Amino acid sequence: MKRSIWYGIGALLVAGPLQAQSLTGVWQGVESETGEAGKYWPALLRLQNSKGSAVFGVLYQEVGDNPAVSVTFEMKGTRTAAGLKLEHGDKLNETGRSPLSYWCDGSITFTYDAALEKLTGHATYRPTGTCDVGTLTLYRVKLKSAATVPAGVESSIRVSGRNLLWYADAELKQPVNTGNTFRTKLNKTTTFYLTQGYYPTSQSAVVPITIAVTGKPPKTPAPTPPATAPAPVVAPPDTARPAPAPLLTDKPVVLPTVLFRVGKPELLPESGPALEQLAAELRARPTVKVRVLGHADRVGEPEKNQVLSEQRAEAVKAHLVKAGIAPERIGTVGYGDSKPLYPSPDARNRRVEVEEMK
Repeated sequence: MKRSIWYGIGALLVAGPLQAQSLTGVWQGVESETGEAGKYWPALLRLQNSKGSAVFGVLYQEVGDNPAVSVTFEMKGTRTAAGLKLEHGDKLNETGRSPLSYWCDGSITFTYDAALEKLTGHATYRPTGTCDVGTLTLYRVKLKSAATVPAGVESSIRVSGRNLLWYADAELKQPVNTGNTFRTKLNKTTTFYLTQGYYPTSQSAVVPITIAVTGKPPKTPAPTPPATAPAPVVAPPDTARPAPAPLLTDKPVVLPTVLFRVGKPELLPESGPALEQLAAELRARPTVKVRVLGHADRVGEPEKNQVLSEQRAEAVKAHLVKAGIAPERIGTVGYGDSKPLYPSPDARNRRVEVEEMK
């Protein structure tokens, strides 16, 4: 954790599972609850096994809202019955250093949640300046469903992690899904590339997940040509008022009238018309899939705002599903308070955006 006259930042703890469970890989998340209201420190831990129960790794951490200030520590420790205990070692790199600031170091004790692939850590820092304690929450992307699926059969691929984005390419130019579950049909062994949107940093990793495919796709009968139907009667356009501008584009579009109550994922009544228009566009374009992006204002704790933004995106999805849109056509992701459009506090930051998924 870094402390200064103006703010403090946290170093990172990581704890692991029972010794039978490997904790190697990349863990991504945040440090908070350091006694400094509103402050947070995105973090990334790369962890490897050593001899016996020993583990070692590298901890990277940034100052929230100021990624130019960062540190990289060498971390060493051992696994415990509940998880892992790490100690800060050498400082490998530091950026944005000033004479009035410093990074805290000490020990970090983590517990491991195997179902969520989650590490919850409690830091105890050496008594330097205002260094004291911190709480870290980290997640790992890991395949939770079968690694092999039958060819041509719709299967559910499940992974752990927070705010996941799936891509078909390592360059992250072809998004294909969001969230922890992807229902799809595969005809050949396929590798997906996943990133976590939960407090990303400049060091955030791309995690490949490979799904093997066995057998051959089932044969499908040739479709029977439909009977010729009379041409539908097209009603004349309503010239009394212009049609509303379309909401769906390949870039995120803010839904300005879709707003929420302060600190809650509850939609305000004036959200209805824009959501009905969005549902109508989706019904008119049945092959289109969309992603709903939730945001929160910078009021309160960043971790709670992160959860709130996810809940707001899910609230919009639930409204669209109730309007008749298939849930698999709608992905959601929350960005917390990391992408405000206006200086906080401002109700317009409590918003959702929508974009087409290609």
